[in-house]
Amino acid sequence: MKPEKITEGVYTLRVNHFNRRLFDSLIPLPQGTSYNAYLVKGSEKTALLDSADPEKAEVLFDFLKEEKKIDYVISHHAEQDHSGSIPLVLERYPEAKVVTNAKCKEFLMTHLHLPAEKFIEVKDGETLSLGGKTLEFVFLPWVHWPETMGTYLREDKCLFSCDFFGSHMATSELFSDERGVYEPMKRYYAEIMMPFRTNIKAHLEKLAKYELAFIAPSHGPVHKNPKFIMDIYSDWAVCGPRNKVLVAYISMHGSTYMLVNRLVSRLQEAGVSVEKLNLDQFDEGRVAMALVDSATLVIGTPTVLTGPHPKVAYAAYLANLLRPKLKFVSVVGSFGWGGRALETIAGLIPNIKAEVLKPVIIKGMPTAADLVQIDELAALIAEKHKGLPACG
Repeated sequence: MKPEKITEGVYTLRVNHFNRRLFDSLIPLPQGTSYNAYLVKGSEKTALLDSADPEKAEVLFDFLKEEKKIDYVISHHAEQDHSGSIPLVLERYPEAKVVTNAKCKEFLMTHLHLPAEKFIEVKDGETLSLGGKTLEFVFLPWVHWPETMGTYLREDKCLFSCDFFGSHMATSELFSDERGVYEPMKRYYAEIMMPFRTNIKAHLEKLAKYELAFIAPSHGPVHKNPKFIMDIYSDWAVCGPRNKVLVAYISMHGSTYMLVNRLVSRLQEAGVSVEKLNLDQFDEGRVAMALVDSATLVIGTPTVLTGPHPKVAYAAYLANLLRPKLKFVSVVGSFGWGGRALETIAGLIPNIKAEVLKPVIIKGMPTAADLVQIDELAALIAEKHKGLPACG
């Protein structure tokens, strides 16, 4: 395999993993993923930016088979899908030095047992010349680890952004297509970046001063339209929620399903956009994406052994971890003889600083009076959503 040329002296070594189905033994990968390393060749020195997951190290070395010398290995992030093959790179290129920040050095020494003498520490804004190619190091902490940084190649206006602006997407295409990459990027942001959106906002402001021709992330294709990428990230991380309700539910004997269907119908009649997700086939990514721009979360659950359905409890716990920009939250559901489903759900979402709208918890099959309560909840949500921008 040969590296693909992005621009003169700049190459991608994209290691596709088409059949990987889970990331971190948690996140579904419907389109696989890639581990992107990059090669920047100056007139004097050559730098390898990141590596690959050790499981795919042989593909990385196939890309490097014609490279006689690597002077620097730039490590943007210590997580093993990016750094895991660095020890193997150093075995093949023993003269190479690992260039990174102090925190990443600490992590690499801990996680990969790299010796201290192999490192060159850099600070935010510091530069490294390869001869006609100037690398400027841009610290981007908490996207999503504390040591993450990027590299800006001044002459070519290329930002190597690490996980920032990435997408879990194995593809043979070098450059992204805006329509094709939007959903994989939103899924990636929702699952990984959303809990750190305050940091994301600051980093977007920091990067605004750079003139960008390319954004080269560590997962997915390279972006040739940086403005489009920056704009959608600003929408997700900076802008407020939309006129949208996420109704995440499960039903055992049909009672909760009746409540949910009534609520969805009344919300749509009131001009509120609704995403209804049945949690019986749980996809963490679908839930996370729906939370990105929803103003309201409604959890629908039957009662199981006095508590919420376990899959609903998991969804609530996941939402709590992701810290979406919700403004309102409510619960609808049913029970057979008793329970504390509502109290349990409340205890699972302490990080969600949203207004709690009156829940509707009923016994058995819904009565006409129960459905009136659902209508009242829908009307309250619609009133609360007045003035929120439409989904688009």
